[in-house]
Amino acid sequence: MKVSMKDGTIKELGFDSEEGRAAFRHTTAHILAQAVKRLYPETKCAIGPSIEKGFYYDFEFSFPFTAENLEDVEKEMKKIVKESLPLRRYEASREEALALMEEKDEEYKAELIRELPCREAVSFYQQGEYTDLCAGPHVSNTSLIRAFKLTGVAGAYWRGNEKNKMLTRIYGTSFPKSSELEAYLKQEEEAKLRDHRKLGKELGLFTMMEEGPGFPFFLPKGMVLKNLLIDYWRRLHQREGYVEISTPMMLERSLWETSGHWDHYRENMYTTVIDEKDFAIKPMNCPGGMLVYKMEPRSYKDLPLRMGELGLVHRHEKSGQLHGLMRVRCFTQDDAHIFMTEEQITDEIKRVISLIDEVYSRFGFKYHVELSTRPEDSIGSDEDWELATDGLKSALDALGMDYIINEGDGAFYGPKIDFHLEDSIGRTWQCGTIQLDFQLPLRFEAEYVGADGKKHRPIMIHRVVFGSIERFIGILIEHYAGKFPCWLAPVQVKILPVSDRFAGYAQEVMEKLREKNVRCEIDMRDEKLGYKIREAQLDKVPFMMIVGEKEKESGTVSLRKRDAGDMGAVSLSTFLEMAEAEEEA
Repeated sequence: MKVSMKDGTIKELGFDSEEGRAAFRHTTAHILAQAVKRLYPETKCAIGPSIEKGFYYDFEFSFPFTAENLEDVEKEMKKIVKESLPLRRYEASREEALALMEEKDEEYKAELIRELPCREAVSFYQQGEYTDLCAGPHVSNTSLIRAFKLTGVAGAYWRGNEKNKMLTRIYGTSFPKSSELEAYLKQEEEAKLRDHRKLGKELGLFTMMEEGPGFPFFLPKGMVLKNLLIDYWRRLHQREGYVEISTPMMLERSLWETSGHWDHYRENMYTTVIDEKDFAIKPMNCPGGMLVYKMEPRSYKDLPLRMGELGLVHRHEKSGQLHGLMRVRCFTQDDAHIFMTEEQITDEIKRVISLIDEVYSRFGFKYHVELSTRPEDSIGSDEDWELATDGLKSALDALGMDYIINEGDGAFYGPKIDFHLEDSIGRTWQCGTIQLDFQLPLRFEAEYVGADGKKHRPIMIHRVVFGSIERFIGILIEHYAGKFPCWLAPVQVKILPVSDRFAGYAQEVMEKLREKNVRCEIDMRDEKLGYKIREAQLDKVPFMMIVGEKEKESGTVSLRKRDAGDMGAVSLSTFLEMAEAEEEA
């Protein structure tokens, strides 16, 4: 499709490209605004950008906007698409643009124009009778927008400032084909059923409280899940030759100045004053890791040195961006920092990639890889950046991995490889990352003695596998829809006695299972068996064991499996073999 770019040029772009998708959905936002102005001419338009999953437009209505109004707007949008209106870009002087918006009584557009430099030309896009202040880009004709859906209405302060007027924000999404829209809407419905906030509450895993916005509370079952992930992480890292450290949660300002975080990350850090000195709660573990490295003299024989840390970090996120476990202000980062020589770069990165691949395969994730290069706000020489970027590319190429180049999205201190997981309903999540850093060892004056007896600067890898354990748990809840595999389930077995008469046998079964490290509990409530079974199903427990007269006499249990139903009478030894096979699967 032909796209009119911000500089006035025309590009041929596909919907599969980020630029093409943004232009397509931005044009749909303009169709939305045109439909609103046709139906409700007194309405004032604010802004209407494309966003990750679609678009929105903010309006000031003179009446309460309802779901019924939303249907009318969508019908009018379909008419505009059928009219096949071409989009024309033109420019005007700042004065002409301001006069036009004031004449149309578009106060929000006029405010934006007044903030532009006096000599700057202002661009507009016109489709039929509708003209909008806009930098673009846009597709060439409204007829290209074949499939769209308005998905919701919310309140939004003008420019995100609560001191400003509350506007009405209309959300929507659009696709070139109806089949793509239908697939998206179906995925969104499935995502609602899998929402980790809803399931986390129902399954007793975690909660968020008003007293700590963005600071999750893990409940007993959630702690079991979290510790299982941590135990798994530790086993892998011990096998791979990592040593584990723990660095303080709060460190003095000079450390963050040396690392560069005070200048480049200050707005995201929590700070305090102790003994008249500035301190910061750590948003990252790496500066503390540098101090540990520097504690003693290092030799080339000590390298590579792989240091892991399950560090609790804090970052100031805006309240509007908080979202369950996916976006929090406090989380456990499964960090590791690898110190190495230049010759070891490719091999170490390959080892990390193999480790990440093993972990994601364990949870059933597919993934794709992106290589992010130097951002505008960065530190270090061109030579170091080129060497670091080439080191990451060499490792990916040596493994024969496909990857996308993500220009300008690296960390301020170095390029990175990002791993984007695909979950069971096709959504992607960025989790693992590998960052190659020449700058931090330089800034901290880290050294090692080489084979030549001279001092050299080590090179550093920052890497995470889960990313944030909290966020990874959120992803797992939605990936499995709460039905965790047996090895990961907080409760693996629910024992259901038919009546109080069999409480003793149920207790005996539980003790034997716990001796074999099976996580189990007894439902001793005075309820009918059918009710207990339904409750265990809602709790998504992998196995249920029903115990009554027959089971007590034969020393067995009547086994039910989560998705397979009744498995018949089995001995505990048979069950343990079955559970072990599931864990190895």
